Amino acid sequence: MRAMLAVLILSLPTLASEPIRAEITYPWCAQYARQGRNCGFSTYEQCRAAQSGNGGYCLENPMYQPPAYGARAAGRYRR
Repeated sequence: MRAMLAVLILSLPTLASEPIRAEITYPWCAQYARQGRNCGFSTYEQCRAAQSGNGGYCLENPMYQPPAYGARAAGRYRR
């Protein structure tokens, strides 16, 4: 039991060394009057359609950073 615990404790730095990459940012946000902000839109038109009739407006996402030129997302393209 102690040996298994020791192996587990020693392997934690190896398991935790890779940062988690689940964050996805999009270039457009819908700002609603009281409900807050939804920054999940790829185009301005998507944003306008989502906030239409809800009393808000669209703005560029200040946290958005476009992908580097020539970079492709892992797993998006298959050959």
